[in-house]
Amino acid sequence: MWLLFLLPACVAAVLSCIRLVRTTATADALSGQEGPRPSEAVGIGLYETAYLAGGPDRVVELALVLMASRGRLHLAHTGWTTVVDPRGRSRLERAVLATVGPEGQCRTDDLRLAMAAHPTVLEIGSRLSLAGLATPATVRRHTVLVVRQVRQALLLSVVLLAVALVVGGLVDGDALTPLAWFSLPLVLTSGTLLMARVDVYPYTRWASPIGQEVLREVRPPRQHGLTDDDERELLTAVAMNGPAALQDARLRAALRRH
Repeated sequence: MWLLFLLPACVAAVLSCIRLVRTTATADALSGQEGPRPSEAVGIGLYETAYLAGGPDRVVELALVLMASRGRLHLAHTGWTTVVDPRGRSRLERAVLATVGPEGQCRTDDLRLAMAAHPTVLEIGSRLSLAGLATPATVRRHTVLVVRQVRQALLLSVVLLAVALVVGGLVDGDALTPLAWFSLPLVLTSGTLLMARVDVYPYTRWASPIGQEVLREVRPPRQHGLTDDDERELLTAVAMNGPAALQDARLRAALRRH
C-alpha cells in the first residue's frame, strides 16, 4: 500500500534534481565566460554596484536616495514621492521624473515597482551580464525556480513518508520498510540541496561569481564613519546594503514598503 506513496516521491525527487543539474550546466556555460574583472574596464559606478548587490530594486532605491539628498524629490514617510526639481541630470533621473507623471506626485511603492521594470534600469543589468559581472536574468530566475522545486520535492517526500508510516503501521504492521525505501528520495533531494549550496547558489544572486569579487573590492569599510558630508560613501553604503544604511530615520521610513 505504501508503495503508492513512494512512487510520486521518487519521481518528484529525480525530476527536480535532474532539472537542477541541467540548470547548473547552463549557468556555467552562460556565466562562466571570462569577463573584464577590473571595475574600471566595465564602468562600475554607483548604479552598477547597486545592481550587482541588490538588483533593479536596489538601483531604484539608490536613485531615489540620491535625488532626495540633492533636493530633486521629496520622499514622505507616508509613502508618497513628490517632485521638487523637474530637471533630471541623467537618463535614470529623467526616467524617474517621467514615471512620477505630470502631476508631480505618486505613491513611492508604485514608483519603485514601475522603475524596477524600466528599460533604463534593465539596461544596466544587460550591460553587466554581457561583461560577465551579473547573472543573466533568465539564468537567475530559472535557478531560483529549480532550487525551489527540489525543496518542494524534499518536503513532499517527508509528507508522503509520514503517510506511508501510518499506512504501513496500521495496514501492514511494518513501518521500517517504508522508512528504508523513502530514504532514497530523501537522501537524493537533501544531498542535491547541499551540493547546490556551493555550485548553484552563486547563480541565484544578482552578481555572477566574478561580479561578487568586484563587489568585495568596492565594499565600503564597516566603520562608524558615514557622515552627511561624505555623500559618496553614503551612497556607496546604500548601493551595497540598501536603505538600512541611511542615518536619516525619516528617509528610511519613506523607503519602507507600505
